[in-house]
Amino acid sequence: MRGHLITFEGGEGAGKSTQIKRLKVRLERLGHEVLVTREPGGSPGAEAVRHVVLSGAAKPFGTNMEAVLFAAARSDNVEQIIKPALAKGMTVLCDRYIDSSRVYQGASGGVDMVFLLSMEQAVTEGARPDLTLIFDLPPEEGLKRAAKVWAGDGPDRFEAEDIDQQRIRRDAFLEIAELEPDRCVVIDASKALDNVSKQVDAVIDAYLDRFEVSAAS
Repeated sequence: MRGHLITFEGGEGAGKSTQIKRLKVRLERLGHEVLVTREPGGSPGAEAVRHVVLSGAAKPFGTNMEAVLFAAARSDNVEQIIKPALAKGMTVLCDRYIDSSRVYQGASGGVDMVFLLSMEQAVTEGARPDLTLIFDLPPEEGLKRAAKVWAGDGPDRFEAEDIDQQRIRRDAFLEIAELEPDRCVVIDASKALDNVSKQVDAVIDAYLDRFEVSAAS
């Protein structure tokens, strides 16, 4: 039986990674086999691409090149990590996935959406998200949160961009949620940590309940 692919999306500093860690522990306590991965990254090849992209090394070559690099990283992550886990019936929690490409390279990067969707289809066939949680909060607050974990490295390629770009991305994520309500649920990430976790747990429980009813019928 195919497992579940649950993706986590949102702007900088939205708290996705923290909530993924919490959810993994909770699901494992409930008896689920859970695998956590991220984009760009996950597999060894994709992690190498992650360094190139987030360091800003690819920025001089333009957003089209960045989109291709993200697609290459996703292809490796899907083939090496995500698909094998799904085939084993595992629940895969992925920190960013297709929607981040649509938002970061498409909405705010100016890459042609037809081009992006063509690459998306090519590298994710059979590994489409079953559920997507979109963590929403004002970008000003998100950047403040992100700055607390930059340490000596400073912001990455995307965290360093101006507030107008961050606002475009927030709007684009919300538009995706509005256009695909069967897949996407918006999480109010401006709330306290435990409150956000409660929102996540409620969404996950509702999804799993629907899945079990569907499977039983």
